Amino acid sequence: MKRREFCRQFVMVGGAFVLAPIINSCAPLADPTPEGSDQLPTNAPPRATHTPHPTQLPQPSATTGSDPTQVPPQPTETNPTDTPPPSPTAEFSGATVALVKTTDRAYGVRRALEIFGLNPVRANRVLLKPNYNSAEPAPASTHPDILRSLVMEMNDMGARSITIGERSGMGNTRAVLTQTGVYSLGDELGFDTVVFDEMDEEEWIIKQSGDFHWQSGIAVPKMLLDSECVVQTCNLKTHGYGGHFTLSLKNSVGFVARSVREGAHNYMSELHGSPFQRHMIAETNTIYKPALIVMDGVDAFVDGGPAAGTLAKPSVVLAGKDPVAIDAVGVAILRLFGTTPQVSEGKVFELEQIARAVELGLGIDAPERIRIVTGDAESEAYANLISQYLS
Repeated sequence: MKRREFCRQFVMVGGAFVLAPIINSCAPLADPTPEGSDQLPTNAPPRATHTPHPTQLPQPSATTGSDPTQVPPQPTETNPTDTPPPSPTAEFSGATVALVKTTDRAYGVRRALEIFGLNPVRANRVLLKPNYNSAEPAPASTHPDILRSLVMEMNDMGARSITIGERSGMGNTRAVLTQTGVYSLGDELGFDTVVFDEMDEEEWIIKQSGDFHWQSGIAVPKMLLDSECVVQTCNLKTHGYGGHFTLSLKNSVGFVARSVREGAHNYMSELHGSPFQRHMIAETNTIYKPALIVMDGVDAFVDGGPAAGTLAKPSVVLAGKDPVAIDAVGVAILRLFGTTPQVSEGKVFELEQIARAVELGLGIDAPERIRIVTGDAESEAYANLISQYLS
């Protein structure tokens, strides 16, 4: 049996703590921790309730998730089991997603970008779309460590400039960005911040298509269309207002105007009142192509959302550039930890957001075309488990 397959089977049977001394070729796993820790589940697909065997790693249920009061152990800055990131292969025609199993968001961003191995920001003016739908803490909104680390990494990667652009859906955008410390961080790190709600009418452009479910087209900022490089960072969570899940595809809705002037068409009312909401979410992503996506899955909402919900702790950071692949992996993680029927039933690529995105050519079209790359044995075992939920 190959070493990687042995590690995967080892994690699946939940024998990490019994056999760890025997398999020095696999990275050592952490000691058992209480319910709500950062350890991944290892049993069959999620059920409504679950009482873990003492030898199993904790499995959040579909209704309770992990205990948000538990504080997982923090990893060290360097992991002795880290291995060099794999070299991208020209032969691979699918989408690569880098995965880091960690509770340290700053380390997760740095390591995920290293493993992903591409630098789309060098010498470019970057428009960065975070996830500040509200001022509630992560996973409701972008965690300060994610934003700080991502901006610093892009500066080191040679970005010419960085501008954050946002429109909050559940609060005044400027107030949300102030409360979450974005302006203060911008002063410290030297990036600009644009509030889309405050732009003049002539700074918007309406994109029409006969293939859209948007009745009046989509109003998006001209600066988005003019951007040299668009990067986004999203969170891992469900959506209780019709989207079913809000990952990278849904994060793009923050580019769409509520309305371009007072009394004009309200695009958000149309979106949330439409039976085609999940199709419309995907259609928003036809307006631009992300150069880089970073997903914070250290914490997640497996029910409820987007501002509050049932908390779980997947303890993972992802990086990639294909929004379909990123969202498919995100959905698989939600299923792994137990989530809503709307997210957990059927095949991942049959869920409406993802299926519509595939129809529109926004990303890969099948789970077998996703390659999850890692840099250590624990992340590799996690990736192998997630792959089962993808397929």
